[in-house]
Amino acid sequence: MMKKILIVEDDNNINNLLNDLLESDYKITQAFAGSEARRLLLEESFDLILLDLMLPGVSGEELIAEIRAKKTTPIIVITAKNDPAVLSEVFDTGANDYIAKPFNTVEVIARIKNQLRRYSNDETGKSILTVGKIKMNDERHEVYYQDQPLLLTQKEYALLKCFLAHPKKVFTKANLYETIWQEPYFGDDNTVTVHISRLRNKFQAMTDQEIIKTIWGVGFQLNA
Repeated sequence: MMKKILIVEDDNNINNLLNDLLESDYKITQAFAGSEARRLLLEESFDLILLDLMLPGVSGEELIAEIRAKKTTPIIVITAKNDPAVLSEVFDTGANDYIAKPFNTVEVIARIKNQLRRYSNDETGKSILTVGKIKMNDERHEVYYQDQPLLLTQKEYALLKCFLAHPKKVFTKANLYETIWQEPYFGDDNTVTVHISRLRNKFQAMTDQEIIKTIWGVGFQLNA
């Protein structure tokens, strides 16, 4: 079955270019405004979303937040905004990757394939997120390492989900604390370190590989 991709881009030329590029391999739905995309997302599910940020009606940032409140569908932002602060905020909101305009079509295809490899659906339609030897079924709330079940607490699961959703991102303690505990981080709380340590210990019982590595002076990163 062909994967379904939603293109959300108000520039007709770019939207149609992406459609022409992808329609032979994917089932494409086009939206030219944020409000139109919102309606389509309520009506059906997609395997991946290509999303512009500057949209009429509803902004790309708003759409990302709304999607992430309900789904883990991979989102690739296509943007002319190259400000690192803006891109960091987009990742924090829940985007999985971004492509800067003007883009290379080969890069677009490669990034789409990469995200679709990591996010797949099993035979029952449940969302599966795979990075390396780690597999997370987010609907069933199950985690496997080398096909062996890994029993995690709610917070450990939430931490791992952050790392799996953004496997190349280096998370600061503040990033993780404010995302998972939904409270301001004041810099002297050891909660994140303790939970990271417990998560590491559970992986160490199954592998010698350090699954979550410390980036000294910055934070933590997935090493899968």
